[in-house]
Amino acid sequence: MDQLWPAPLNDLTDDDLARVYGYPEHLDEPFVQVNFVSSADGAATLEDRSEGLSHPADKRIFLLGRDLCDVVLVGAGTVRSEGYRGARTNDERRARRASLGLSEIPPIAVVTGSGRIDPSCALFTDTKVPPIVITTEHASEQRRAELAKAGADILIAGEQMIDLTAALDGLARRGLYRIDCEGGPHLFGELIAEDLVDQLCLTVAPVLAGAGAGRIAMGRLSSEARRMELASVLHEDGFSMLRYRKRA
Repeated sequence: MDQLWPAPLNDLTDDDLARVYGYPEHLDEPFVQVNFVSSADGAATLEDRSEGLSHPADKRIFLLGRDLCDVVLVGAGTVRSEGYRGARTNDERRARRASLGLSEIPPIAVVTGSGRIDPSCALFTDTKVPPIVITTEHASEQRRAELAKAGADILIAGEQMIDLTAALDGLARRGLYRIDCEGGPHLFGELIAEDLVDQLCLTVAPVLAGAGAGRIAMGRLSSEARRMELASVLHEDGFSMLRYRKRA
């Protein structure tokens, strides 16, 4: 993998990538990074899954995102469609996180206004770290109790609908400031609408998906466009890894 901008660098190591994608130091408020892959014509999936657009270079950055964060944030629809389970680790990744003063494995925080997550799914049964379920007061007490019994840390953020600012504040109270959002499109759309996206890491695949597939951001319209600055461009096998940072 090579860096094309801001300074040309060839054969980037994992340490190089960690410097490129590292979070700001000494955070005292949530910093939200969003990770997505898209086709060249803007599709978020092929055959309803992002896997068809991915590449080893993209997966390398995806896994690094988990190594550098305090928590992985994801929508319930993506948990179901992508078959989410708990984050994994190995000796190298464990050492990287330890060197940054991070926990061994980041928890998965799943956003679901209704609380409709199956407590027998892999997110609960195939994990070393209990998930955080971000839901609302409107979600039934029975459902919340079942999720808590399955091991979830229940975070209430909003009455009828998810209040994402309250959700991020709740994560911050748990000491989770470095937030790595992995989708899906509706969650991304809400984060944009609330102006809560600090960084977008977007892999553009050299593929034309054609009509039909949804975009990487969907749902509620934003009141205005959110201007970002291009922070880096990486490249491998025709795949472009773009990083955009919110304007200061």
